[in-house]
Amino acid sequence: MAGVHQPPNPPILFSFPSTDSLIESLALFILRAQKDSLDKKGRFTIALSGGSLPKMLGGLIGNPAVKWDKWQVFYADERIVPLNHPDSNHLACTNLLFSKIPIPPENIHAIDPSLLHDLEELSDAYEKDLIREFAQKDSARFPVFDLILLGMGPDGHTASLFPGHVLLTEEDRWVAYIEDSPKPPPKRITLTFPVINHAARVVFVAAGKEKVDTLNNVLDYPENGLPSARVKPVFPGQLYWFVDDTAAEKVQYPRTPFRL
Repeated sequence: MAGVHQPPNPPILFSFPSTDSLIESLALFILRAQKDSLDKKGRFTIALSGGSLPKMLGGLIGNPAVKWDKWQVFYADERIVPLNHPDSNHLACTNLLFSKIPIPPENIHAIDPSLLHDLEELSDAYEKDLIREFAQKDSARFPVFDLILLGMGPDGHTASLFPGHVLLTEEDRWVAYIEDSPKPPPKRITLTFPVINHAARVVFVAAGKEKVDTLNNVLDYPENGLPSARVKPVFPGQLYWFVDDTAAEKVQYPRTPFRL
């Protein structure tokens, strides 16, 4: 019924026997999301994380079905370092993905390296970049990404939203900065939970033994409140988990067979 709050859809868990099968299926999923978005509005908006995520996108490289010129790529978070610094998420995505595909450079929205000295100005500038892409085309309180791709740290953090941090309660800003990240480098900017939770699709990607206990905690005990468990897209948005069987070893949450 219009005007009635709808609870979030429950997460959908896909578990794969190998990293290769995870990568292949993730690429198929992204292509489906791309098609749906292009059919509806002629563009595809996506936010990427760094860490191990960029190499999980290898299934897209060389695939003629990807319409790179229609993609608008933002970052779910970024470290406050020069764009050519080893800690930069933009550098990782460039080395592992962008340098191997024909995406127009202007479609990749990196932080402004001239503003590294002022975190507030830097985060405001990135938020204005989002406003230019979304506010003039969509009438929503928060941007509605077609897809946000996230990783999960061993402590349960996602993007640069860490356990116990004040940013977990941010309700208004689209982009926020952090100066005291428990994981170096300490200075970062991040999309906030309201932005993440307004996406049409949010996908977590988690693989390997180091994710076993955290994945179990997040999926089976969400009441513990780890940041990754706080990702609950607003209806009709949907949360998906793409994991390998190794990471899901302890998970009791029901798996769904992957099919499109």
